[in-house]
Amino acid sequence: MILARFLCLLGGYCLGLIQTSYIYGRMNGIDIREHGSGNAGTTNALRVLGKKAGLIVLLGDFFKAFFACLIARIVMGHFAPDEVYLYIAYAGFGAVLGHNFPFYLSFKGGKGIAATAGIIAGTFDPIIMMSCLFAFIIIVVITKYVSVGSIVVVTILAVEYGIFAFNGNYSFNLENETSHNAMIESVIVFAILALMAIYRHKANIIRLIHHEENKIGAKKEA
Repeated sequence: MILARFLCLLGGYCLGLIQTSYIYGRMNGIDIREHGSGNAGTTNALRVLGKKAGLIVLLGDFFKAFFACLIARIVMGHFAPDEVYLYIAYAGFGAVLGHNFPFYLSFKGGKGIAATAGIIAGTFDPIIMMSCLFAFIIIVVITKYVSVGSIVVVTILAVEYGIFAFNGNYSFNLENETSHNAMIESVIVFAILALMAIYRHKANIIRLIHHEENKIGAKKEA
């Protein structure tokens, strides 16, 4: 159903447009995109506005993607139960697109990691949820680099989802050609989501290579 794909993508995009960091920053008299790293996301909000702001932005970005996936699950679960994860993928992807490229902010948003966490929760897969959470915590605690943890998490999401989907862990009917193709398409969507997140971290990767990346908890230079 092409229309259903489009509606899930569009609905997710609209939810993704709720730019929590930008709204919170404006409430405090600043444009978050003009401070710190210039990124309208959780990490920059944490560094620029403090822990309270970081937590609020994290929750806001998390839940907008989670609700996009949840709505897709509830609605499309009635119309296409054996393809519902495809529509969850599109809704989540749309939410990240809205977060990363908000049209009303000249398409200058965040990197979509907190929103991707909402998608991870929206899969309702405990293995993916726990492995991504533990990997992120362990990597950030050891390296102090949020960017490294973020890149690893999106990679785990794409790889594990692909493995589990091909092994029939989700609602796809792998004996039905249409449902089987929908499964493959959903894997591709998750792969694109991961690649986009990695690409959005290209500046971080360059700084990591040159040992110039900011560590979590590091004091800002005057």
